[in-house]
Amino acid sequence: MPHVLDVRGLGISFGGLKAVDDVSFSVERHRITTIIGPNGAGKSTLFNLISGALTPRSGKVMIDGVEMTRDSAEQKKAAGLSRSFQITNLFFELTVAENLRLAAQLLEPPSRALLPIRRSRRAMEKTEQMLERFALAHRRDELAGNLSHGDQRRLEIAVCLASEPKILLLDEPTQGMSHADTRDTAVLVRSLTEDVTVLLIEHDIGLVMSLSDHVVVMHQGRKLAEGPPNVVRSDPAVQAAYFGHR
Repeated sequence: MPHVLDVRGLGISFGGLKAVDDVSFSVERHRITTIIGPNGAGKSTLFNLISGALTPRSGKVMIDGVEMTRDSAEQKKAAGLSRSFQITNLFFELTVAENLRLAAQLLEPPSRALLPIRRSRRAMEKTEQMLERFALAHRRDELAGNLSHGDQRRLEIAVCLASEPKILLLDEPTQGMSHADTRDTAVLVRSLTEDVTVLLIEHDIGLVMSLSDHVVVMHQGRKLAEGPPNVVRSDPAVQAAYFGHR
């Protein structure tokens, strides 16, 4: 079977700057692949190219063996790719349950699009499942904007998962979290691989090494190295570029 995600020679430039330059890697199903690198290495730009927020100047993006390089973010979402962002991307004026139900609405067939919301049975069922799974049931009627930072990040992951994607792109999901929330989020992300493949950007190198199945290292827009966490960490080029060792 093809990899769930293949990136081949992906690149984009802004003026004279090659933000992402000839990057290639594959993502295995139901595994956690993490992209790391110093600030400015091109990680978030790479996510934008994969997810459809930006259109690459070169290369290919393939989902389940089907090329979707120039497809829109909406088309890629329909094909099973869901993404979170560095900055929490929720409807703060809606409740926790309403945020989840909107995301789960994608599960309803087009023939039910004009029916009243109360008739969206599959979306409502998925909403209840996500509330339980992410320990948010007791906060279902709270406004998302009133949640703690840790709960907002957890809700955002739940929203991404509510549409039942194949691939979940998480951009620094533990950013700004306490040590306890980071630990809980790591356990949560690991549990997600029962249902979905995870592609992750993360700065916490200890978390990366304990959580990842495969690591891709970027430096100045290019792929510097990739492999299992222990192999990547012992790579002299990675140590020099990322960890500051010579």
